[in-house]
Amino acid sequence: MDVVKEVLAKHQKELDKYKPITVEKHLECRLDVGTLLITDPNDFDDRELRDNREEYLTALTRDNAQLLVNAIWELPTERVDESIVAKLPEPTTVLPRLRKPPGPRPMTKWEKFAKEKGISKKKKEKKTYDETMDKWVPTYGFKRAEAEKAKDWVLEVPQNADPNTDMFQKKIDLRNEKVAKNEIQRMKNIVRARKLDMPRSGYLGPEAASSSQLLTAVTVAKSSTASVGKFQNKLPKEKEARGLGIKELIPGGKRKQSHITQTPEKEANLDLIKSVLNKKPKLDVSKAISMEKRDNRLAREAEAENEPVKKGNKKPKGKGSRKAVGKKSKGNHGQRAPGKKAQAGRKRR
Repeated sequence: MDVVKEVLAKHQKELDKYKPITVEKHLECRLDVGTLLITDPNDFDDRELRDNREEYLTALTRDNAQLLVNAIWELPTERVDESIVAKLPEPTTVLPRLRKPPGPRPMTKWEKFAKEKGISKKKKEKKTYDETMDKWVPTYGFKRAEAEKAKDWVLEVPQNADPNTDMFQKKIDLRNEKVAKNEIQRMKNIVRARKLDMPRSGYLGPEAASSSQLLTAVTVAKSSTASVGKFQNKLPKEKEARGLGIKELIPGGKRKQSHITQTPEKEANLDLIKSVLNKKPKLDVSKAISMEKRDNRLAREAEAENEPVKKGNKKPKGKGSRKAVGKKSKGNHGQRAPGKKAQAGRKRR
């Protein structure tokens, strides 16, 4: 009998590990299968929560998860790629969110054109039959590239092309150009969807230089010649770079100004010959008048110095004029020589 009791007790312990799928609650839980959410309105057991906190919370979570799984098993199912999935209903709980939900994806330029013209997208087969190779070839993937190499093992050089042209490299370059063009078109679609300003050449990425940087590079390159860019031709409507730190980038910008001018050499020589051979040279009237006035003033001053002084034209002396008796004092600003007596004179009051 003892052996039977031990077997039964052992079996009961194993059964206790697997709890039943039926769960009883005092109040029915609210289920939102669309968001996989369950809300339990029942109160906690304070005694169990105080004595066995971890075990009590684990058991409560297990029961609520079991109720949610039971509701999922009641949903309609379907088979997708050898797997059985359940289709969730629309959620009923409104969850708060920081930003507004994203709207529908804007259509690309090609999608708009296809919709207007009624062009429908056809699903491509995974493999196509190649008559040249006489076998089935993958439509895309790395095996497709290997099949192309095996198919085009020799390429014909056109008659109007250089016989030394590498047609294999040319084919690779054309493919890379198509890939780059598709990438630019993809970036244009992104910019158009975000309603941003975009140059006509498209978005070239953060590594591309701006118009001001290109203008600075052109100005510095033109000034890097022996004549500091004097003989470099300008493009129509070309502007010179301006801003802080641009003069320091130009080679020779801190040197003295060159004697070479923008005027062509032929025109400069013709102007020089005209100024020498012209019978009526150009005169600066204001400068000529000022020179004439200066000559007249110098002549008057010279005549005044050479004119003799007459005897009868002496200046009359005043009433109190008299000869100085002694040396005029320096007003306490001078220094007398030691040992020399002062000259006697009239005493001032």
